[in-house]
Amino acid sequence: MLCKIGEVEVWRLLDLQGPFMTPDTLFPTAGPDVAEVMERHVPGSICQNTGCLIIPIQGFLLVTPSHRIIIDSCVGNDKTVPSFPDWHRRSDGRFLASLNAAGLTVDDIDYILCTHLHTDHVGWNTRLEDGRWVPTFPKARYLIPAADEAFHKDRMSDLYTESVLPVIAAGQAEMVQSGHMLGDHVKLVPTPGHTPGHVSVQIQSNNREALITGDALHSAAQCWHPEWHFKFDANPEQAIESRRFLLETASEAECLMLGSHFSLPSIGKVSAEKNAFRWTDLAEL
Repeated sequence: MLCKIGEVEVWRLLDLQGPFMTPDTLFPTAGPDVAEVMERHVPGSICQNTGCLIIPIQGFLLVTPSHRIIIDSCVGNDKTVPSFPDWHRRSDGRFLASLNAAGLTVDDIDYILCTHLHTDHVGWNTRLEDGRWVPTFPKARYLIPAADEAFHKDRMSDLYTESVLPVIAAGQAEMVQSGHMLGDHVKLVPTPGHTPGHVSVQIQSNNREALITGDALHSAAQCWHPEWHFKFDANPEQAIESRRFLLETASEAECLMLGSHFSLPSIGKVSAEKNAFRWTDLAEL
């Protein structure tokens, strides 16, 4: 177990971790010394061999008194992602092994909550069986941001046909808006910009609170530099507004934050510092 927020257990479901892309590519407005700045704030986050940012692709399992919820289902297996060779047509059991390590199977999950519809957040929504894409979690409801579903439905991309449409066809999908409550302890927080319908996730229980970033941030270094554009943000300026909002919320509440792509351990606290913020790993608190 990664941590416990009141009565809610939080488990890490790690799919893969490794070098992704170079910092200057990922953060095009950050300046020529972005790699040095990132390494100063997050030591060890830059691969010495490739110069690329090392990121985890992970989801989080929430075990509440009433529900078992997976936040984001990572890359998955057999998916069509030719632009990212490490993700393309994978065959790996790490994600489901992480679920099993928490004492659960795919049949035990009540909800899959997608913070947004990008390849590395929806892959295990489905799996390939006898040449057909079927829901990986047969008893789960899949909660999908409505604005993201509408965007991808118009394009009928591989992501949509492989990882989203099959759960809709199976009658297991529910399109949701920001502010949606899942039981008494989990709430969707609007953080658009990375995608039109992007949400972060608030956990509250017994006067304790945590926030899961989704892709509102991709590195703890963005706490110090929330103004950095990210290569894959659909609306960079809106993403900055959402990033600042989330960081301000976490700082004022003095709550835990879990960074979906933050370097491991990916959990810590945010505090205000001048015109930006400071990230402190949980291990250092």
